[in-house]
Amino acid sequence: MIFLYTLLSAILLPLLTPLLLPLVAWKKKYRLRILRRLGFGLNHRLQVPDTGRQQPVIWLHALSVGEVTSALPLVQGLRSHLPGATLLFSTATRSGMQVAEELISPHVDLVFDGPLDIYWTIRNAIRLLQPSLFILVETDFWPGWLGQLHGSRIPVLLVNGRISDRSLERYRRFGVFFRPMFRCFDLLAMQTRQDAQRLTGLGIPGQRIMTLGNLKYDTCLPGRTGHRRSMDRGTLHLPENGPLWICGSTHPGEEEIILAVFAELHGQIPDLSLLIAPRDIARAGELADMARSLDLPAARRSRKDDQEAPVAILDTIGELQGCYPLASVAFVGGSLVNMGGHNPIEPAACGVPVLFGPHMEDFSEIAADLLHCGGARTVTDRESLGGLLAWLLADPNRGQAMGQAALALVEENRGVVTRHLAVIDDLLQQRAD
Repeated sequence: MIFLYTLLSAILLPLLTPLLLPLVAWKKKYRLRILRRLGFGLNHRLQVPDTGRQQPVIWLHALSVGEVTSALPLVQGLRSHLPGATLLFSTATRSGMQVAEELISPHVDLVFDGPLDIYWTIRNAIRLLQPSLFILVETDFWPGWLGQLHGSRIPVLLVNGRISDRSLERYRRFGVFFRPMFRCFDLLAMQTRQDAQRLTGLGIPGQRIMTLGNLKYDTCLPGRTGHRRSMDRGTLHLPENGPLWICGSTHPGEEEIILAVFAELHGQIPDLSLLIAPRDIARAGELADMARSLDLPAARRSRKDDQEAPVAILDTIGELQGCYPLASVAFVGGSLVNMGGHNPIEPAACGVPVLFGPHMEDFSEIAADLLHCGGARTVTDRESLGGLLAWLLADPNRGQAMGQAALALVEENRGVVTRHLAVIDDLLQQRAD
């Protein structure tokens, strides 16, 4: 099946090229990235220093911002654990590259655009990089890429793997296509037992599957070495004092609810502030207009001349984690609407009480653990969100107790990087033998 995919892509690429050329020629941002992902003129950047093959060359790939952030503690651990290794890091999106250049580049030898899944592009990258091990972070499965790595006898490891309800349905429906791809992995390190069981149910041999936990449990807290600095209210255009409600990775359909709840509570608690971080930062202007329609002054993080306002919109990439220590309460977006939710570990790791809606399917086990320990609460609509938020703000001790419970859960689950490093050592040793 992978051979068929490779053959079809080789046939279709020449047919699609005339359609892509005008876009590449017209838009400089597309032209540069596509050329880089095709490997043109970049051989000098991809060449790995000759170490006599005594030290491993480890190639890590992360799709975008979320995966890059997840990879950070593992990259830091690898650099400390294998100081002589050559570490290479690729990503597939412009936003992912932006975050990788800031967070990842201090710890690796090269950050570059991941190659497109075209036979000769992948072959050229493998020839230049000569990796001892390939590590894929969470997702971005490409059959041709994985097939060539496997065919070149390069160990392939999935880290922080997870399978959402929607992905599981897709994998089942097209199992004849996905099963050969998953078999290209020497080991699949999954976040939860449920993720591992889902892989087994897809017919993947159990000896290739491990449950090692979520790498974000080991994410450095803001202000520590290797992570972005903690943000301050002034930079965000927020008042210096008063409680702060942070809503992260929000989507259309829930932002209207958030702003309506805030408008009501702001009338009762005048020093209450709101920081809202939309999943799609291109919608920042829309959110600012939405806030102003409710007579709420709004400022945008990216606009240095904006005045202080009770509502701030985080329209920058990769700064949300650094904002959570400022929060009195956090809401995890994508959960009041049917988007599967987003990762609640980031606010929990900062000792912040966590609220989320009923749609946390993509992080169901983590959400259940937070609910069980008392570090999170579920809301279902505007009324329950407003009521629970008012209850927490009425007595700061309630929020502090929830936040401490959430932080305790994170502390209990630390050590994920250490477990991954042991697996990486084993794979490198097997290759050496």
